Amino acid sequence: MGHHELTARDLLLDRRDFLKRCGMGMGALAMGPLLGERALGGIKGASGIPGLTHHSPRAKRVVHLFMNGGPSQVDTFDRKPILQDLHGKILPLDDIKTERPTGAALRTPFAFKRYGECGLEVSELFEKTAQHADDLCVIRSMHANVPNHEPSLMLMNCGDGLLPRPSMGSWVSYGLGSENQNLPAYISMCPKGQPIKRAQNWQSAFLPGSHQGTYIDSSIKDLERMIENIRNPHGDPKRQLKQLELLREMNREHLEGADHDPQLEARIKSFELAYRMQTEATDAFDVDKEPKHILDMYGPGPHARQCLMARRLLERGVRFIQLWHGNGQPWDSHDDIEDHRRLAKQCDQAIAAFLTDLKQRGMLDDTLVLWGGEFGRTPVVELPKEGTNKGVMKGRDHNHYGFTVWMAGGGVKGGYIHGATDEFGFKAVEDRVHVHDLHATILHLLGFNHEELTYRYSGRDFRLTDVHGHVVKDILA
Repeated sequence: MGHHELTARDLLLDRRDFLKRCGMGMGALAMGPLLGERALGGIKGASGIPGLTHHSPRAKRVVHLFMNGGPSQVDTFDRKPILQDLHGKILPLDDIKTERPTGAALRTPFAFKRYGECGLEVSELFEKTAQHADDLCVIRSMHANVPNHEPSLMLMNCGDGLLPRPSMGSWVSYGLGSENQNLPAYISMCPKGQPIKRAQNWQSAFLPGSHQGTYIDSSIKDLERMIENIRNPHGDPKRQLKQLELLREMNREHLEGADHDPQLEARIKSFELAYRMQTEATDAFDVDKEPKHILDMYGPGPHARQCLMARRLLERGVRFIQLWHGNGQPWDSHDDIEDHRRLAKQCDQAIAAFLTDLKQRGMLDDTLVLWGGEFGRTPVVELPKEGTNKGVMKGRDHNHYGFTVWMAGGGVKGGYIHGATDEFGFKAVEDRVHVHDLHATILHLLGFNHEELTYRYSGRDFRLTDVHGHVVKDILA
């Protein structure tokens, strides 16, 4: 994989000099426009080029179901029966330091059951998703760096908690490109506004701007409002096309005069993509075109809509889709862990339907689905503190020492549990997986060596995993 996209300044000859000096090879020149982006192969990261990836990929696309705020592992996918017995008692956790004052053990109010042939224990919160137990690869030994939302969001999304780095979706877009030139390779959906850190969660940073995620407010049903300025109200499509052709010629001259400045080039590409999206995007986001039984299967609400839109976008070649559950930190249950019941009800049916839909269409095998938050929650109660909660002692604080994510499809083992937290569910102790390891594994499943998918910036080769990360080989099917 090349260090960066090829630009005019990397070439010994520009186009004019080449044509002046060479009278042969005109057939090859004519082939370029016919092949479009594919003619540029690995330079542009376009899909379908032999040898583009480092090895044969198991997954072609990724969907990240982001439970914003940090869902509790001990109340969802990591049952700890001892918490029932020790409820109200102080746990021997001298080596654990929490962000806020915490107290005694807090038992889960949710019942657990075993599901599937694998016998995976899942709480009643996700009883519909649990019907896919034999498809789920549950990692119970995740850990991050700090117990704060902002750096943990950046770490999970961008591989670094402090410095501006390209997001995971941007790296996937850079590596694979898009199978549909009329849609972005990377789309991030979040209902009713953006999450904390806003567009930094899907930033392209120093990668070309064309690899930044496109934000969509999935709570908006009116397509004209969902994607602003998708149509030109001042002219018919034919007239708009002529205007765009003129603008393209002007931009091309401007770009050549600016020595192919990458930011200007990204801006021009954004304008052109916006025009191409006018037909393709309105069709992809129009879930009302789905039959009634599919709409009923997904259920009501914004998360159901965005899960269904995600499936339609995957069918059209979008590479990376992130679906945020909530625009604030809805899973940040400091006061009362019972609020997890309301939150899970908003997304459990839709997630289960999404997995079912992908399986029925033969898409789950090469689609990697990732579920989780930026960290987990403590197995002990959070004590009241001014400015952080309402004084209700039924909630849990942030916990980066140990938490759970799960994956499905895309080359991971189904019905498999990897790693473990301690007996209380506080700290990852067995087969620990850092966020860098998770990223390395996702890139491996997409066909990339995470150490070689690099981009040269400011005199250094950067990558998603920085100088860390190991592929978790035990979870590979």
